[in-house]
Amino acid sequence: MIRLILNLLWLFFGGGIVLAVGYGIAALICFVLVITIPFGVASLRLAYYSLWPFGRTLVAKPGAGVGSGLANVLWVVLAGWWLALSHILAGVALCLTIIGIPFGIANFKLVPAAFWPLGREVMEVDDLRRPGTVVPA
Repeated sequence: MIRLILNLLWLFFGGGIVLAVGYGIAALICFVLVITIPFGVASLRLAYYSLWPFGRTLVAKPGAGVGSGLANVLWVVLAGWWLALSHILAGVALCLTIIGIPFGIANFKLVPAAFWPLGREVMEVDDLRRPGTVVPA
């Protein structure tokens, strides 16, 4: 229940809608420039994650290889460090207020996703706790 409340507050007051729209626009641009389609998929993943971050986490995708690593290096140079820096600054600003601390923590949680998105997938935290669940390494 707490996750639902935090996610709804995040959606409207923490910037969830703005982040998702921004990542969605970036994804559309990447889809138009055909060679950057993998970056568009990563942007959509970030949009999905930024809409509802509480109760979710990012884990390494099994089977992600050298191609993901090389594409992540390109991502970092072109967009990743800007995105990560913006999440850090927003997180610090939100943590200055008592009410904004959970939203600041959510922004800090989005930093690794924005910095290194390829080769990862979004998973529910509850799925990781179930017995017999195989967590991708």
